[in-house]
Amino acid sequence: MSLPQGYRFQRLDDSYAEAALVLDTWAFPSGTSPEQWHALDLPMGWTSFVGVVEDGPDPDAVPIDGAVPARTDLVAMHGAYAFDRFPVPGAEAPVSGLTWVGVHPQHRRRGLLRAMITHHLDACAERGETVSALFAAEAGIYGRFGYGLAAHDVRLTLPRGARLRDVPGAGTHTVRIEVADPDVHGTLVASVHREAGRRPLGVDGPHGALLNRPGWAGRDDEALARRLLLDPPALRDGKESRRIVVVERDGEPRGFATFRRSSTWTDDGPRGTVHVGEVATLDAAAAHDLWTVLLDLDLMAKVETFLLPPDDALLGMLVDPRAAGTKRVDNVWVRLVDIAGALAARRYQADVDVVLAVTDALRPANDGTYRVRASAFAEAEVTRTHDDADLALDVDALGAAYLGGQSLAGLGLAGRVTELRPGALATASAAFGWPVAPSCSYVF
Repeated sequence: MSLPQGYRFQRLDDSYAEAALVLDTWAFPSGTSPEQWHALDLPMGWTSFVGVVEDGPDPDAVPIDGAVPARTDLVAMHGAYAFDRFPVPGAEAPVSGLTWVGVHPQHRRRGLLRAMITHHLDACAERGETVSALFAAEAGIYGRFGYGLAAHDVRLTLPRGARLRDVPGAGTHTVRIEVADPDVHGTLVASVHREAGRRPLGVDGPHGALLNRPGWAGRDDEALARRLLLDPPALRDGKESRRIVVVERDGEPRGFATFRRSSTWTDDGPRGTVHVGEVATLDAAAAHDLWTVLLDLDLMAKVETFLLPPDDALLGMLVDPRAAGTKRVDNVWVRLVDIAGALAARRYQADVDVVLAVTDALRPANDGTYRVRASAFAEAEVTRTHDDADLALDVDALGAAYLGGQSLAGLGLAGRVTELRPGALATASAAFGWPVAPSCSYVF
C-alpha cells in the first residue's frame, strides 16, 4: 500500500532527532519531555528508523519572489531492530523487531500506519528476515496486519516472605547486590541471559540447546544491551536507581535480577515495594537462591514482577501460588513475512506431515498451500504444493502458533483454524507446540 498524496517516506538520520522525539511524545504521551529524551542514550541510531513526512507550504514563512517556501513535517515513523539470532523453536533465525511505531494524532485515519507496516514488511523481505516481531502498544491493532499473539508473560504480586519449596542445591550460591552498571554488569548479564534462553531446562549435551526458549530476544546489538541497563533519573518514576542481584557458584554467575525499590510508610510501619525487572537463571537452585533474596528485603511489604515466562521456575516453587496474584499478559506478537522460510527455520516437537492453506490479505504473494514435513526436533522441509490442504488458516493464526505458545487446536476452537482432513489438527497441533513456553524478558 502506498502513502496518501502529500506524504512520502524518509529515511531518518541524526538531523531528524529533535523532530522524532517531539513526534514520539505526541504518539506516546509521557511526562518525559523531548529535551529529556534527547539527553538519554537511545537503544539504536536514527538510521534504523523510517519516517513519514508531509510536504507543503509553510504558513509562517515569508514569500520569496511570490513563492511560499515549503516545510517538511515528520508525522509518523517506525524503527526496527535486527535480531540476527532470534530464538524460534529449536533454532535461531533472522527476525526484525518492529518498534517505536507512531503517528501524530492530527494525521490518524489516513492510512499511514498500513503504509508503514507494508513498507516494513517489504524491507524485511529484502533483508532476508522471514519473521517480524513486536510488542503491541494496543492489542487490537496489529492483527489487522497479519500479526498473531505468539507469547505471553506473567506478572506477580507477592507478599514479603512468600515461602518457596525446597530445591536440591539451594543455599549453595553466593550473592552480590549492587547498583546496576552497564560497564560493570553488561557482559555478565548478556552471557547469563543468553544461556538461560538457550538451555532453560538445564539440559546438557548436544540436544540441550534444542530445548530453547522461543522469543527470548538476546543482546547482540551493543546499543540495545547497554540501554537495557542504563538508568536515567527521568525514567525512574519516583523509585530508586536500578539495582542488580547476582547469584554465583564457585565464582561463576548462575543468575541475575534487576530491581528497584519504592518506599511507603504507614501508621503500621514500612510498606515498600520491590519492583523486579529482568530475571534470568541457569537452574532451579539458582532461581531459588535469587528469589529468596528478592522476597526478603528490609522495609518491603511486597514484590512485583514483570515479564516472567508463563512457566518460570518461581511459579513452580511457590508453596502458596494463590498468593501470587498472577496476571497473564500478551508478550511478543509474530508476523510471518516469508511463510516457507519461517516454517523451515524452526523445529517441531513431533513428526509432522501437514499441508496448510494460508491466506494473507496484506501480502497476497504469501497466499497458497504449503507442505510441512519434519521428524521430531529435526530440520524441516517446507515447500509450495498443489496437494489438497489438511488445515486452512490466516497468516495471523499461523503467527500465533509459530513460537509454540498457542496451539493450533486452541486456535481451532476459536474458529481461526479449519480442519479439512480428519485428525490433521490434532497431529499438527502436537508438532507445532514446544516444551518451553515462549516469552521475551524485555520490551523492544
